[in-house]
Amino acid sequence: MQKFLPSDGFNGTLLGRAWIPQSEANPVAGPSPVWVTENGVLDLSNFAVTTSALLNKAELMSAIQASDFPNIGSFDNVMSNTMALKHNRSTPYFLSPFDLQAIKACGVTFAASMIERVIEERAAGDLSLAAELRADIAAKVGENLSKLEPGSAQAEELKHLLKSQGLWSQYLEVGIGPDAEVFTKAQPLSTVGPGAEVGLHPISNWNNPEPEIVLAVNCHAKVVGASLGNDVNLRDIEGRSALLLGKAKDNNASCAIGPFIRLFDDTFNLNDVRKAEVSLVVEGVEDQFELRDGSSMREISRDVLDLVSQTISPNHQYPDGLALFTGTLFAPTKDRDEAGNGFTHKQGDIVTIASDKLGSLQNRVTRSNLAPPWEFGITALMQNLAQRNLLNKEN
Repeated sequence: MQKFLPSDGFNGTLLGRAWIPQSEANPVAGPSPVWVTENGVLDLSNFAVTTSALLNKAELMSAIQASDFPNIGSFDNVMSNTMALKHNRSTPYFLSPFDLQAIKACGVTFAASMIERVIEERAAGDLSLAAELRADIAAKVGENLSKLEPGSAQAEELKHLLKSQGLWSQYLEVGIGPDAEVFTKAQPLSTVGPGAEVGLHPISNWNNPEPEIVLAVNCHAKVVGASLGNDVNLRDIEGRSALLLGKAKDNNASCAIGPFIRLFDDTFNLNDVRKAEVSLVVEGVEDQFELRDGSSMREISRDVLDLVSQTISPNHQYPDGLALFTGTLFAPTKDRDEAGNGFTHKQGDIVTIASDKLGSLQNRVTRSNLAPPWEFGITALMQNLAQRNLLNKEN
């Protein structure tokens, strides 16, 4: 189970969320924020009842003592149960580390993925046209985009040039224009964590994972840590129309985050995020296909703090904080079946997203209608916290 940890193990401050079963010490089962340590996984619900509340006072983590909190089990045992095809409900397992936060995402933040979005738009969701369009567009604009600062005078000049050639696109507008694309990826409490199934809408026939760094932003617009995420992408649906973005992005089990949130401290900071390498491995169960690729945060077009400021500001507040997907360089073009048709998922694919200081997030692909339905929402959480006598605590 150590393979799911960061390369420096427990040296950083690793926060998560776990389902804690009913026991003599815990009469009502429910989710709790947890602190993952070398000596065990600690229940922090007496310090903060949600990870949203926990991140709003993350600076106090350095002052608390591990001995003050219940130990729900060893990391190996909790993670082993998490990664099992079917959880043992009588022992703890990890959930997505985010709960009440808004789940936001930034798109088209890398030049390579920007070109792929243009291709999807021109192909109108038909993956058979992608290879020809890719060659044509890359020949005309490919290298001109990667070095541009979005919103700069040079970017504006290129915009006029591309318009004159009939190549302008709404994706180029958010890729090199002044305003970033920021959209709602999923609803609070709907994200899935490590070991869970990730869902594809059953009408999609052209789709892929998107390996990303996810920023943990508290209600004060302060980035306090980071995690890994899979912004599951339906290329054919969004390609038909950008107005179908909600249908392409927000479906049952379509957003995975984890395995933990690593807080910024002496071992990990924003500059580590800026230079992070994110790897991706897709292993096909049906056809033994393997795809290895990744994304480098060094290639991002906009600084991550710019993305944060365009999401939470005096113009838009998030009192419960937010998780912010920062985009990906990954754009799959490797053929899986027929030549020229590129990559798309198959049922049962194992997707592993990893980064040196954030560990590994692994999930299995299914259809959204076959994944476990999302049933534990905000009402259920409030009822659960009340039953556990946690709502009267100062969090």
